[in-house]
Amino acid sequence: MVEIRTVADVPNVASDAPAVAALPELAPPPTDMIGPGDVLDINIYEAGVTLFSDRGGAGAANQVAAAPGVQVQKLPPTRVDDAGTITIPYAGTLHVTGTTTGQVEAMIRNSLRRLSQNPQVLVTLSQTITNSIIVGGEVAKPGRLVLQTNRETLSDVIALAGGYRGNAKDLTLRIVRGGRSVDLRVNDLAENPSSDIRAYPGDRLMLINNPRTYSVLGASGRVEQIPFGRSSVSLAEAIATAGGANPSLGDPAAIFLLRYVRDERGNDVPMVYHLNMMKAGTYFVAQRFPMRDKDVLYFGNAAANQPSKVIQLISQLFAPLLTVTSGIQALKN
Repeated sequence: MVEIRTVADVPNVASDAPAVAALPELAPPPTDMIGPGDVLDINIYEAGVTLFSDRGGAGAANQVAAAPGVQVQKLPPTRVDDAGTITIPYAGTLHVTGTTTGQVEAMIRNSLRRLSQNPQVLVTLSQTITNSIIVGGEVAKPGRLVLQTNRETLSDVIALAGGYRGNAKDLTLRIVRGGRSVDLRVNDLAENPSSDIRAYPGDRLMLINNPRTYSVLGASGRVEQIPFGRSSVSLAEAIATAGGANPSLGDPAAIFLLRYVRDERGNDVPMVYHLNMMKAGTYFVAQRFPMRDKDVLYFGNAAANQPSKVIQLISQLFAPLLTVTSGIQALKN
């Protein structure tokens, strides 16, 4: 039980911030990094006696007599296999996983140097798998998204996926990276810029429709589960939305907020916060007390109202008898 009398008694909101630090911090890789599944376009430029020329001829002598201009040979699209290798005619099998397109160009050029006269190689990524992420859930265009600069933040990825569907206050962004998962509220990306971290190739992002609610119980004006009207709701607003304490049964001095709080060891500990709304200062404190998802707001019963509840119960029990008696008396009259 925690008595809330001043603003200093209000629980720290910083402890409830999304734990983006749980995700591994990785340096952005080059945008032309190659990995399994990528498809490469390879063009080989040759001058003089060409190795990949498609011109007809009866041997090297005919090729020497041919036009001395530079010729280019475009190889069929080459996919990097699961072992991270590609096969190039006359160059053999090359391991390209973890290298850039410029490094692959140098590898092919060095392999052909003794077979062709000063070959020049141009390698580009036709289909990118390594430098991409998967985006799903409540977005306009779910699927695979290629990171063009590797500087895109989480909010940038949502925008590139066509934006979110629904209300931002009801959406949770789940990020899976390196076997770890973190949930962020979409509104937190705008309200807390430090949470808007960079996306990393291989991330999986899922936008989930997960409205936040709190429950109202006890002697209140209404007993129900109430959704958050905005991204942040104070305790004073929650009490007002619930209709306050019931004038006939409730006790404004006995308002309790129940929630689980995670301690230093990572265990969930049940906490009860008590507010006495009969004191004027508590109204100002309640405006600084932020509500959290799945909070329970309980309004206690007034001790002075217990006799009235007994009278109501007795009146309900004897109401049918009084009705019959009144009817008989009316017939006699």
